[in-house]
Amino acid sequence: MAQEKKFVESITDMEVDFPQWYTDVVKKADLTDYSSLKGCMIIRPYGYAIWELIQKNLDERFKATGHENVYMPMFIPEGLLQKEKDHVEGFAPEVAWVTHGGEKKLEERICVRPTSETLFCEHYANIIQSYRDLPKLYNQWCSVVRWEKTTRPFLRTMEFLWQEGHTAHATAEEAQEETIRMLNVYADFCREVLAIPVIKGEKTAKERFAGAKATYTIESLMHDGKSLQSGTSHNFGDGFARAFGIQYTDKDNQLQYVHQTSWGFTTRMIGAIIMVHGDNSGLVLPPAVAPTQVVIIPIAQHKEGVLEKANKLAGRLSSICRVKLDDTDKSAGWKFSEYEMKGVPLRLEIGPKDMEKNQAVLARRDTGEKIIVSLNELETKVEQLLREIQANLLKKAEERRDSKTYTAKDMDEFERILNETPGFIKAMWCGDQACEDAIKERTAATSRCIPFEQEEISDTCICCGKKAKHMVYWGRAY
Repeated sequence: MAQEKKFVESITDMEVDFPQWYTDVVKKADLTDYSSLKGCMIIRPYGYAIWELIQKNLDERFKATGHENVYMPMFIPEGLLQKEKDHVEGFAPEVAWVTHGGEKKLEERICVRPTSETLFCEHYANIIQSYRDLPKLYNQWCSVVRWEKTTRPFLRTMEFLWQEGHTAHATAEEAQEETIRMLNVYADFCREVLAIPVIKGEKTAKERFAGAKATYTIESLMHDGKSLQSGTSHNFGDGFARAFGIQYTDKDNQLQYVHQTSWGFTTRMIGAIIMVHGDNSGLVLPPAVAPTQVVIIPIAQHKEGVLEKANKLAGRLSSICRVKLDDTDKSAGWKFSEYEMKGVPLRLEIGPKDMEKNQAVLARRDTGEKIIVSLNELETKVEQLLREIQANLLKKAEERRDSKTYTAKDMDEFERILNETPGFIKAMWCGDQACEDAIKERTAATSRCIPFEQEEISDTCICCGKKAKHMVYWGRAY
């Protein structure tokens, strides 16, 4: 029993030290391990299985909207990167450079991709000639490198996995439509699959992606009241096209520049799952992205017929869910703690007494509730409970976000909320970056987005008192 208790006690309570709780869960749930290179993480099989499920679902959504997967090189010549001035300046502090090939110093430095806009632009300049070549709807699954000063598993690492969509269109209207469509794809995915509600809106000019005409974002709220940028979609206009000479001949035989977009979603969303749904017993996974949706724990498995029955139940459930039978010689109590830690949505217990009654016990990870179910109705009940757990996690996340969303009409109120009850703060802004900078300097809060759904909290800017232009979501963020 002491060993079983220790398994969970090794997690710091989130109310005591949230960052340490997060790190404990990541480690104890076997999601990652540390690499010999500081700032890089090893994604272990359980963590990678979550990413595979995210990738599979998103990839299906991308293909349903007409996108194709490609792969670009991981290296970018410095001269190519320099073609778009604003873009390279935005990424300069984070770029990792290759200066030698073997023992020979390179004549031109090579960048390890922090993002692939310049590579796609070079390619599009080569393959787009006519309006008949448009649109180009490409996506890439890959890793990127950004030389981060402060790192934390999934949330911020020097190398991380992501997808980056890069599209080219004949008109500004088509590019804008694509930008918003893909933002909505992300928002729907977060809600329907990750059970994470998000706020959709536009980034301020200061927070805009380097080289973009407009950047749109989905923002989610973590357990501790901090915000996480959960996906972005950028409208590049024709800026990159002009820098790289991406032109096409239109139907009137006139040369035009293409209009481009870019959008991305990363492994940091595994961190979001942990911080939105997790509790003091560990990870809590939405069934849609749980590598194991049901774990079967045989009780008194040494007794005759128990393992055989558990195996049969695993076979039955394998057609409707991702199921695992744990027939190791660990104690049942240890297994309960282990799979709670790993966030498995449903635990099925079957022992000699259950077999006599033709029943099993189902335990929900989200509520801890135990349900006795007839084995004749097992498949139906499991499917029903998995749906209920998915819906309940979204409901709880929405209620938590709403309870941690506040309004402020002056800076004193703004600062008090941040320090005493952190969360999203809705407040008015004049549109001047000087005020945005002043708010960040005073409170360490940043503008998260100008939401599409605007409210008029007051008619004056929270910072300077001048006429307000936008209602903005503010908050401290990861």
